[in-house]
Amino acid sequence: MKQQGGKTRWRWLPLAFLALLLALFGLDRLFPLPLREVQPARVVVAEDGTPLWRFADQQGVWRYPVTLDEVAPAYLEALLNYEDRWFWRHPGINPVAILRAAGQNLRAGTIVSGGSTLTMQVARLIDPQPRTLRGKAVQAWRALQLEWHLSKRDILTLYLNRAPFGGTVEGVGAASWIWLGKPPSQLTQGEAALLAVLPQAPGRLRPDRWPQRAEAARNKVLRRLAENRVWPQQRVDEILQEPVWLPPRQMPQTAPLLARRLLQLSPQNKIVSTIDFSLQRELESLTAALRPQLPPRTSLAMLVVDHTDMRVRGYVGSVDLRDDSRFGHVDMIASVRSPGSLLKPFIYGMALDDGLIHGESLLQDVPRRFGDYRPGNFDSGFHGPVSASEALKRSLNLPAVQLLDALGPKSVTARLRNVGLNLRFPPGAEPNLSLALGGTGTRLDELVAAYSAFARQGNAAQLRWLADQPLQQRRLLSPGAAWIVRRMLAGEAQPSASGTAGDIVPLAWKTGTSYGYRDAWTIGITPRYLIGVWVGRPDATPVAGQFGFASAVPVMHQVANLLAGHMPAGGTPRDPRPASVSAQSICWPGGQPLPAGDENCRQRRQSWVLNQTVPPTLLAPGQEGINGLRLRYWQSPQGARVAADCPDAQSRERLMWPLPLEPWLPQAERRAQRLPPIDPACPPLQQGNAPPMIVTGVINGQHLQPLPGSAVLLLPVAVQGGQGARRWWFLNGEPVEQTEASNRVQLALREAGPCQLVVMDEAGQLASVAFTRD
Repeated sequence: MKQQGGKTRWRWLPLAFLALLLALFGLDRLFPLPLREVQPARVVVAEDGTPLWRFADQQGVWRYPVTLDEVAPAYLEALLNYEDRWFWRHPGINPVAILRAAGQNLRAGTIVSGGSTLTMQVARLIDPQPRTLRGKAVQAWRALQLEWHLSKRDILTLYLNRAPFGGTVEGVGAASWIWLGKPPSQLTQGEAALLAVLPQAPGRLRPDRWPQRAEAARNKVLRRLAENRVWPQQRVDEILQEPVWLPPRQMPQTAPLLARRLLQLSPQNKIVSTIDFSLQRELESLTAALRPQLPPRTSLAMLVVDHTDMRVRGYVGSVDLRDDSRFGHVDMIASVRSPGSLLKPFIYGMALDDGLIHGESLLQDVPRRFGDYRPGNFDSGFHGPVSASEALKRSLNLPAVQLLDALGPKSVTARLRNVGLNLRFPPGAEPNLSLALGGTGTRLDELVAAYSAFARQGNAAQLRWLADQPLQQRRLLSPGAAWIVRRMLAGEAQPSASGTAGDIVPLAWKTGTSYGYRDAWTIGITPRYLIGVWVGRPDATPVAGQFGFASAVPVMHQVANLLAGHMPAGGTPRDPRPASVSAQSICWPGGQPLPAGDENCRQRRQSWVLNQTVPPTLLAPGQEGINGLRLRYWQSPQGARVAADCPDAQSRERLMWPLPLEPWLPQAERRAQRLPPIDPACPPLQQGNAPPMIVTGVINGQHLQPLPGSAVLLLPVAVQGGQGARRWWFLNGEPVEQTEASNRVQLALREAGPCQLVVMDEAGQLASVAFTRD
């Protein structure tokens, strides 16, 4: 009977074991491990791992996440041999260590050792408990849970990232950067021993406050490593001679606006950016040096991108994050502003691809009205006949508007948006011709990305902010058009006599100034980098005398000088001439090749052309048609110009400059001198060689006021074009007193009201403008 009872008891053991497992499983489900943080600590680092900016968790703690492979082996040796020699073997709890600690505590009459394993310390870090018997039991249960759910490497990684190191610093990664200014992978043996012991009493052993205590604790670790024959005694003796002294800790405070931006791009706790840390520090030092030179309330933004792979290498979003008077918290790289003339290179590139122009096409920088839109130049003057390359380099407005009108503003906007350059317009507004002069809104980062097309054979690529971000690009221009425009911006617009061009392009750049001097821009293209610079007031108030060339270009040149020391060892990238680009000799005014000695070749120029195609001079709407430059007339046997029905009249044709260019042409190039004299016996019915008159200085429908404190409005006006030397002016029907230079007068308006100004030339042609004196 006794034997049978024993067998019965043994039969219940499996059931009891199963019940215990079920109970443990139930407890595990009821009380899961609290591994997830509601608001985790996050850090943004440079490409080399140097921390740029940290974002603390809800308790104000910041960490620098690391893996086992990112920590020096010496640290792991010091940690495991000092804290838990049997870590890789025990199930989370070490009974031997607990019994040994209990004996030590009984002999001492107080708690001198806890017998905790590293797993139990991790359990205490993720679920803090009071130092009571119940708390110890919960800690042991959590340790078993950790061993159940995680691998040993995962548990050790948790310790590396959660161990306290004083104040708001947790984890060996953060401690290594804060206390030593280096990544944990570069820890020396002495530094490894110091960091291994700090979590035991981080407040009491802080090396910046208590270096003697920290040194004594470090030495204790070193001696134990020697006793256990982990490190040679001779090496330990050498380390014992090294004092522990550290400067006050430094929190990472670099690229704050970029760090804030990258939080939205990556869910990782450690966000690895593409920033070059040394370059970033140099850019921020340059910004600090420039700050006293800026006008009040003015900020500055700089963006540097490696256009070979589109990594963002430097980012300064404002002049000073802490300067509220300059709105330092506003990231001007991501702010929408008027780009001024920065869109003009894209217009010229598209015009090249569409066959409207070649590199030296004749364009007309003359006063012109496009419906109700009448643009002017930045310098308020006009330059007459200009080449496409000269017009772009000098950022003349009228030629760019002429090209945009031929391309179509909606088409240009759509092509730019397709590659990521989003142009913003007021609600209900559509793209219009003001686009060429900055009549839209966009961002510096999008502009810089679009400018990559000029350095990447016409492909506009997206910026790469994160180290693991793939390269994405789309076609904006043909390789040939991109190559020609980049040469225009670099001052190499015309081919040499041999028709060759170097593979390495010097610094190319374009400026922009928004209406009212609110934004000053420049974007530069070096052989390897794109440089974007913005200067202005974030609140969009004007700054007199602030424009791209004066405010942004000097900054861009300083950045370019800095970048000369950051050229990778691979050498300078090259940009060879595409096969689609060739050199061609062309003639003005027709814009096409002509043989030597042809009287219609009034000016010969060397030009880059695409696909062997040489388009004729582009005429503006309202001018003569496609053959309008070729003026047909009738000539008598004696060589005089006559009517078509005159006896023996012969048809002739001559290539002429466009009529609106007449006021800017040398006397010998004007139509009156280029055409034969008129035969008074049989004159032609229509001469058709008088350029139209255009009044400048006042705009039709404009409202004008005198200067404060003055009762008289002084208004200088002028007229361009017309026939003959004399002009007659009339204000509200009354003649205006004139000087000898009758093409300009100064009006003195004393009374308010509507005004009509009329000017007449010698041929009786009239031009008028209506305005109001308020």
